[in-house]
Amino acid sequence: MSLIQTHSASLAPGAGRGAWQPWAAAALLVLLWWFAGEAQTWTGGRTLVFALSIGIALGVVLQRTRFCFYCHVRDWLQRDDPRGILAIALALAIGVVGMTVVQSSWVADPRAGQLPPEMHIGPVSWVLVAAGLAFGAGMSVSGSCISAHWYRLAEGSAVSPFALIGTALGFAIGFHSWNPLYSLAVADAPVIWLPQHLGYGGALAVQLSGLGLWSAWIWHRHIQRQAASTRTAAAEQARDLRSLWQSLWTGRWNYALGGALVGLISVAAIVRMRPLGVTATLGSQVRGALQQHGWVPERLNGLDGFAGCATLPQESWATPNALVLVGLVGGSFIAALASRQFTPRLPTRKDALRGIAGGTLLGWGAMTGLGCTIGTLLSGGMAGALSAWVFGAAMLAALWLGFRFQAWQAARSAA
Repeated sequence: MSLIQTHSASLAPGAGRGAWQPWAAAALLVLLWWFAGEAQTWTGGRTLVFALSIGIALGVVLQRTRFCFYCHVRDWLQRDDPRGILAIALALAIGVVGMTVVQSSWVADPRAGQLPPEMHIGPVSWVLVAAGLAFGAGMSVSGSCISAHWYRLAEGSAVSPFALIGTALGFAIGFHSWNPLYSLAVADAPVIWLPQHLGYGGALAVQLSGLGLWSAWIWHRHIQRQAASTRTAAAEQARDLRSLWQSLWTGRWNYALGGALVGLISVAAIVRMRPLGVTATLGSQVRGALQQHGWVPERLNGLDGFAGCATLPQESWATPNALVLVGLVGGSFIAALASRQFTPRLPTRKDALRGIAGGTLLGWGAMTGLGCTIGTLLSGGMAGALSAWVFGAAMLAALWLGFRFQAWQAARSAA
């Protein structure tokens, strides 16, 4: 299998279509270069430019590799294609190793009771399970997680704009429900950092072993099914340098390359800023606007004391998290336009309803779970937070139930 794949017909426009798009990508790159120069002059400019660069890299990688939790799980469960889910496992494994090295330099003795600063380590309770279930259900309804909806704006998705509006609505509902949930279950819930209980070596061994065994089971199951089928793999063709360059901008990149790059970018991000997350800016803006009008409580008990995708309103919009988001969307547009994959269409009523309903579930789950698949699952799992694995398991269970329901509906319609 080559590093670059071009099998995705839905993302490979015909020759000559959208000839203006690569030029638009180049113009956008120049615009972001100018914006980075302006951001350099602001307070904390070097960190902001670093955050913008991380966001651009993440946006390009997510769009070109189609790194989407919903799509990868769907391909695995419905199409017996494990490459995407294994790419997620690879990203987590690389991140776990990298984060362990970084955290060990911050907290020499993890058993001393001190948590590493700003890492996405949250409380574990039934509220977290409910958040993961809601988030997974939102993915099933809307067709993506929040990070994928951001990069699918660059592809002209008819659902994603409504899903992001729904996410804001879900955050608003989450803020309203936070205080009762906090008093009921979150306040006394344990915040479990695995190195604190197992040491760095033990936590690293447990997490890598778990990911390795899970990946081995997935691959073994896939091989067994392949052996029972008549499908044969297509022969790999040799490529010259010119065709390899062209393949960078057609189809999609290799799954494993995407997983590796996402893991490396996640580790690189904590060199100068907080761990990656894509919901803090949206949540902060929603919270600030609602609190100005008295529509959510001024005091959200305990919320701002937890690490994660913080939603405390900021004095300025120009925060590292906001610049990561600007870079992610900008990088996604550069990648989509350069590969001529910007194919917008007018949304239908069904698109709007799917987006708003699914987005509302995503937003509530992200708010009460203190992040999404990037913040809570990826960044938290890499840091050794038990909350990440609980959130991920609940999300996966909801997706499985969602796919089962879709299969039941299809069978019923065909009957």
